[in-house]
Amino acid sequence: MVKAAGTIPCPGGVRTYARHWTPVHMDFLVDDIEEAIARVLAAGATQEGTLQDHAYGRLAFFADPFGNGFCLLQMVGRGYDEIVT
Repeated sequence: MVKAAGTIPCPGGVRTYARHWTPVHMDFLVDDIEEAIARVLAAGATQEGTLQDHAYGRLAFFADPFGNGFCLLQMVGRGYDEIVT
């Protein structure tokens, strides 16, 4: 999905392509986010910020050893359908 700079990624946010958000960005869906966090940290990733809880799930931001941003996402309930109005 192409997401242009200046678009809205979430309520109150504006998409920029500085540091974490790059034009190629991966979100990895996981069943157990705490376990996945431990695994990516052990593999050399750096956590950026704290684990976030949202209506659709739990989200954690990382950089790989080369500085590329990626996220781990554990869906809860109906996932993204939880925020559809």
